[in-house]
Amino acid sequence: MAMTYEESAALMVDPTFRGRVKVSVLKYASYILSEAPGTPGHSSRVRWAQEATRSPEVVATNVQPPVVMEDGVQSAGASITDAALQTAVETTVNKML
Repeated sequence: MAMTYEESAALMVDPTFRGRVKVSVLKYASYILSEAPGTPGHSSRVRWAQEATRSPEVVATNVQPPVVMEDGVQSAGASITDAALQTAVETTVNKML
């Protein structure tokens, strides 16, 4: 069942959830920085990963609202597993790049 608008809005600014998003962002940034240079879109992905590494709080704050709108988060809310949250963050970032 999808979250209500009120629940979604609250999770979009929840500092505990933002901390989890930040860890997911940093994990994905580390992965991107290690990927092969021939990966499609690599240069823009590396620029994002470098920014995420420099300013993880800013990037997490910017990514958090669209992450909340991902299906997995809408279904599970704040109780989403770390693995499912990682997928939601990566999906969101890939849409943004």
